[in-house]
Amino acid sequence: MSSLRLDDLKQYSDVLRARSGEALTVRFVEPRDAEGLQNYFRSLTTRSRYNRFLGATSELPPSVLEQFIHIGEAERFSVIATMLVDGHEIIVGEARYAFEAETNSIEFGLSIDDRWQGHGIGKALLKNLECRAASFGAGRLFGDTLRSNEAMIGLARNSGYAFMPSPGDWKLVRFDKHIDVEPRDIPCASWKLAALSRQLATSPHAS
Repeated sequence: MSSLRLDDLKQYSDVLRARSGEALTVRFVEPRDAEGLQNYFRSLTTRSRYNRFLGATSELPPSVLEQFIHIGEAERFSVIATMLVDGHEIIVGEARYAFEAETNSIEFGLSIDDRWQGHGIGKALLKNLECRAASFGAGRLFGDTLRSNEAMIGLARNSGYAFMPSPGDWKLVRFDKHIDVEPRDIPCASWKLAALSRQLATSPHAS
C-alpha cells in the first residue's frame, strides 16, 4: 500500500524549476481540474495526443477522465504540471502512473504541452516521478512509447533509461530504469517524508 494521506493532497505538491528558472508546480489532479485537464488534451497537437495514448483520440472519454481525476484507486495516480502565466494557473504537462505490487514497479506515461516543449519541463517532471517511485519503495520505473516518438525516447535516454522491445507490440519500445534510493536520500522533500512515513508504518516495531 502507498500509505498516502489522500485527504490532504496539498502536502504532495512539489515546486520545481523549468530551464528558464520559472516555478513549475507538480500536484495531484483533483476533481476541480476536470475541465482544465480535458482542455489541455484537446489543445495538444494530433501527433502529441497519438503519442500519449498510442492511438487516435481528440479528447479523454468521460470514463477515462473520471479515472484521471480520482487518484489513488487501484494505486493509480495522475499529476499535472502547472505554471502561472499572467496570474493564471495553466497546465503545461501531465503524467499518470501506477504502482504494481507484484513486480514492485511503477509504470507511467506523460505529455508536455506542445507550446512548452523544450523548456526542461519533461525532464523536471520525470525526475519528480522518480521521487514518487522511490517513495513507494519501487525497484523500477518504466513506460512504453511508439518507436516514432523521438521526443519521449530522447527524454528517457537523457535521463538514464535503458531500452528494450515492448512485450507483445512491435510498434512500441519500452524504457526502463532501476530505482535504488533509500528514503532518507530521496531528493524531493515531500516524497522523502512520505517514504519515511511508509517505512515507519511498515516497521515490525510499529505499534
